[in-house]
Amino acid sequence: MFDFTIIGGGIVGISTAYHLVSSAPGAKVLVLEKEKALGLHQTGRNSGVIHSGIYYRPGSLKARFAVEGSRAMYDFCRRHDIPHERCGKVIVAVRDEERPQLEALYRRGVANGLRLEKWSPEELREREPHVRGLEALYVPDTGIVDFRRVLQVLAAMAEEKGAEIRTSAEVEEIEEHREFTEVHTSGETVRTRFLINCAGLFSDRIARRARVSLDLKIVPFRGEYYELRPEKRHLVKNLIYPVPNPAFPFLGVHFTRMIDGTVHVGPNAVLALKREGYRKRDIRLGDALEVLTYPAFWKIAFRYMREGIGEMVRSFSKSAMVKMIRQYLPELTSDDLVPAPAGVRAQALSRDGRLVDDFVILRSERGMHVCNAPSPAATASLKIGFHIAGQVLERCETA
Repeated sequence: MFDFTIIGGGIVGISTAYHLVSSAPGAKVLVLEKEKALGLHQTGRNSGVIHSGIYYRPGSLKARFAVEGSRAMYDFCRRHDIPHERCGKVIVAVRDEERPQLEALYRRGVANGLRLEKWSPEELREREPHVRGLEALYVPDTGIVDFRRVLQVLAAMAEEKGAEIRTSAEVEEIEEHREFTEVHTSGETVRTRFLINCAGLFSDRIARRARVSLDLKIVPFRGEYYELRPEKRHLVKNLIYPVPNPAFPFLGVHFTRMIDGTVHVGPNAVLALKREGYRKRDIRLGDALEVLTYPAFWKIAFRYMREGIGEMVRSFSKSAMVKMIRQYLPELTSDDLVPAPAGVRAQALSRDGRLVDDFVILRSERGMHVCNAPSPAATASLKIGFHIAGQVLERCETA
């Protein structure tokens, strides 16, 4: 019998395990991961950006956890000698109509307690000689790291404190009894007093197996990337982002300098027809039908039809992608880009047709379920894990 069983061996699940064994020495903590190794999906396939929290509504879980989580992440990386860099991010306005949105981002960032700088076109050219824009916002506390390395260190620390991590353990069924919950995996049955769902792309399915009532569904969006050829990496000094389109709930295509020195360009955002569909040809009929028969999907599809068509065009047309990003990096040519691995974002869509903006952490009688944790979840993972562990232990003490 385990005290706590966590489903999902990504960075949020492992952070939760680490904080549980740190806060409750002697507790029996188990992590179940369906893959042969940890962090093969959202943790290992994200942009590696330590987000500052500038985009998120003040007072939201995203804003709170991103701001606190980025500070905790930098501290964790320093203490454990994990390569990272506080390189800063530049958000560039290239059209007059983007200026009000850039100003709104500045006010939001100030409300979230961030250090920010406004740059004129001359200051932008001085700091980023190859980038063009009407004005820019510099976010100095944005950084980069390899989150899989962070995950590996966290996992080793959790195991050292007594947590048990089992891979190749896909959850097939969950049965609740009066005093415990049975978790049936592909190879065994585990009994646990408390269940914590950190299953990412499958978090909604795990929650429903645990008889949790949900008014949302996870919809997978594939983010496709290119990489700058080595001889063109000098074009980007910091992280270069466009002003996000307020009519579309994604950040837009940006330039990300990775911790290994490569520079990635992307992502776009297109519907994936498989929950872990990293290639255009990846299709799983059941996954596709689950989305396409969900009435809320069509509400959002019609609402963002223009933007969605643009994303699909750029998915299949490299020249269309280059045309868009040349607005703020005009020296770039199609020959400067080579394909890079894609990622899939687990985005919750509510029944009324809204992309759920904030993190969603739900409670059941003997469980907690993280049912929406897209970006900046990796940045915020240390604080999310600390929060979940605290909530779980408080509930167990009062039970």
